Amino acid sequence: MKYFIISSGILILVFAIFQGYQAFAFSSTIRQAYKVIKVEKEFEIRYYPSVTIATISSSAKSYKDLGNYGFRKLANYIFGGNKTNQKIEMTAPVHMDINDCLSTMSFVMPPIYSINNLPIPNDSTVNLSNTSSEYVAAITFNGFASDNDITLYTLKLENALNELKIGYYGNFRFLGYNPPYQLLGRRNEVIVSVNWDTK
Repeated sequence: MKYFIISSGILILVFAIFQGYQAFAFSSTIRQAYKVIKVEKEFEIRYYPSVTIATISSSAKSYKDLGNYGFRKLANYIFGGNKTNQKIEMTAPVHMDINDCLSTMSFVMPPIYSINNLPIPNDSTVNLSNTSSEYVAAITFNGFASDNDITLYTLKLENALNELKIGYYGNFRFLGYNPPYQLLGRRNEVIVSVNWDTK
């Protein structure tokens, strides 16, 4: 019994140290820059300037399927799967547009890169492009995301925007900020483009 208690204590300590390290590592991860324009009760309006992204397209129609397929391909690109075997720093968040037509997953490239100096992917299904600057509404939730969570917070954001008569367009998209092995302090968001620059 004493051995079991000691072993359990050691395992808990190791787990706590590992999760603490993950939280620290996440805090130093490059995050996509944005400016908060307005804070509402359930969401906020942000301005995102243009960035360079690496994107894959997929017929996947669920968070899990798109995540498994897309992360593998995009991670391979930034971990050296390119014409110069160059490693590119991971950033947050990961962008996912999950829909019934063609879903996409994107990694934002660190700000030191542009289309002109990024290495060419070995995988031709990885596409490099620049986003357009945009205003978005963003709602945040914690924990491990699921398709049900994404649907729930999409509806919450949609209802909140309709209530305030804020026009929006395009697909509702998911932003995931944490690696799958980080259990604590997880951050997820649903965003959608809004007609804010005309206000």
